[in-house]
Amino acid sequence: MSRISRLPSSVLRAAACTGIAALTLTACGSGSGSGTANAGSGSVKVGLITKTDTNPFFVKMKEGAEKAAKENGVQLVTAAGKFDGDNAGQVTAVENMVASGVKGILITPSDSKAIVPAIEKAKAKGVLVIALDTPTDPESAADALFATDNLKAGELIGEYAKAAMKGKTAKIAALDLAPGVSVGVQRHNGFLKGFGATDKDVACAQDTGGDQSKGQTAMENCLQKEPGINVVYTINEPAALGAYTALKAKGREKDVLIVSVDGGCTGTRAVKDGKIAATSQQYPLKMAAEGVKAVATYAKDGKKASGYTDTGVTLITDKAQDGVTSKDTAYGLENCWG
Repeated sequence: MSRISRLPSSVLRAAACTGIAALTLTACGSGSGSGTANAGSGSVKVGLITKTDTNPFFVKMKEGAEKAAKENGVQLVTAAGKFDGDNAGQVTAVENMVASGVKGILITPSDSKAIVPAIEKAKAKGVLVIALDTPTDPESAADALFATDNLKAGELIGEYAKAAMKGKTAKIAALDLAPGVSVGVQRHNGFLKGFGATDKDVACAQDTGGDQSKGQTAMENCLQKEPGINVVYTINEPAALGAYTALKAKGREKDVLIVSVDGGCTGTRAVKDGKIAATSQQYPLKMAAEGVKAVATYAKDGKKASGYTDTGVTLITDKAQDGVTSKDTAYGLENCWG
């Protein structure tokens, strides 16, 4: 989930091939430079629907799906929202993919509840539906979930922040995602659990949409409300870098602890540079690859993937704390994405 939104040239070229207003099934050949369309040459079609196609997290997810499609001899078609939260576009994509004859759909839901009716219709048509990264609500609406344990990801950075504070009184700012989004709720609650705190202990909470500029504005607002903030939890690394920018403008970047979740290459380098103290690294390529394999298996022998598969999370920091398991940024940079 997420993550600095940047527009690679490959995405720009892919965009030239698209034409559906809300959300587009990619139909250009792999030679178009999209890197994701029609990967593989088999008759079995697998659909991948991400929240956006510009976020590095989802770009890496598509790369993982493309590679797995080629390895498993299936055809990959993709779609992406115009923005994070574009449920209507995802519904359109699901309907289009079902009509095109996909055997399975991999989806990162923008709205975990609102997407459920579309998923149920797809399943009624015999389509295997696997949620990636973000669970549906209820989780059982999809056949299976391949994702980071987001509660654990939050808990790891909460434990780290608590240890790093070494008994000092914490004044916490929480830079969250958006109301009701399961990934954001789980990471937020995990952080509080790991820190041994509750929402009553949060001095300032602001939504950022996982955006860097909104993260900066949110941090500025929190500093106005509570100038003494010394711990910042952020939903992802773009929000963390926005917070760092706001803190640096106030000369506070050295004395405020920032922790985050994602493990993208930009964020991991920010940990190495000391801008972020620690981050929980997740693995989008693995989510997509495992999802494609599951659809290929279903097409071959009718065996459906089910339940939750944890695709892993690792705490990354160069300032290890006693009692908190972590790996350094050398490991993080070897395994980062984006």
